Amino acid sequence: MKFTDDELLSGTLARDFRAVARLITRVESGHPQARTLAAGLRRPTGRAQVVGVTGSPGAGKSTLVDQMAREYRKRGLSVAILAVDPSSPFTGGAILGDRIRMNLSAEDPSIFIRSMATRGSLGGLAKATLESVHVLDCAGFDVVIVETVGVGQAEVDIVRTADTCIVVLVPGMGDSVQIIKAGLMEIADAFVINKADRDGALALEKDLLTLLSLVEGTAGHWQAPVLKTVATTGEGTAAVVDASRKHLEWLDSSSQGKSRRLQVVSQTIAALATEWIAQSALRGSEQQVHALAEECVARRKTPLEAGEALVAWTKRRK
Repeated sequence: MKFTDDELLSGTLARDFRAVARLITRVESGHPQARTLAAGLRRPTGRAQVVGVTGSPGAGKSTLVDQMAREYRKRGLSVAILAVDPSSPFTGGAILGDRIRMNLSAEDPSIFIRSMATRGSLGGLAKATLESVHVLDCAGFDVVIVETVGVGQAEVDIVRTADTCIVVLVPGMGDSVQIIKAGLMEIADAFVINKADRDGALALEKDLLTLLSLVEGTAGHWQAPVLKTVATTGEGTAAVVDASRKHLEWLDSSSQGKSRRLQVVSQTIAALATEWIAQSALRGSEQQVHALAEECVARRKTPLEAGEALVAWTKRRK
């Protein structure tokens, strides 16, 4: 079924899953017209709680997201899930297999699930994730869960997208030194030790609590809880959802929470503008990039010189 632009907008605002899916597909294409179309959604935004779930591969993020979505639905909240999968660096393809583990959510017709490929984007998210979250927010979902790729300590782009960031850990994935490394651990609004029925869960919890006790916070700051779950059975999931809702209340009611939201939105605007400016500047530059690459391969130019030449080329084209 084909949708006109007006039908896409009206259908998205009415939370028609087909229209929402088609509009996200348009946004993923990266075409400026699709971006303008998505920006044309006029419902006040910022009403959905965006919950980011991140952590290392194999931590059980997809299974946890499945159980969390079910718990949100039990509380009468509408849920959308964006599951980001890695793309092949050679073919650009992606398996998009996260939803295979989301059996409970897949059986619920009121839960919207969308898989997205990174398409070469770093930081754990796809390039169109921010815009897709905007579409889902305008569609009136109460909660949007964004599951990141699972690439490790550099996966911190989620902090520019989510209101609440949940970092999933599992026993046996490293010592306490691994926990304190910068990046991934600093963005957590809640730590979840999944597969807590395994040996080492108590030791991991102790390490986390010890490290968190060393953090000097100001009065009224958010203290990230350490929670334990067994996602395959749903054990502990309700506590994770409770923590996410308490964090939302803190964001809405405290001066520190409001300041954080302002900072995150500022970073989001800057990130979107940077990406769009780069796309606009480099549009139609394929031949120029190929020629410069040949110069580098032939050792007549360095990549730094080629980069400067490409910038100069974009300026001359204006």
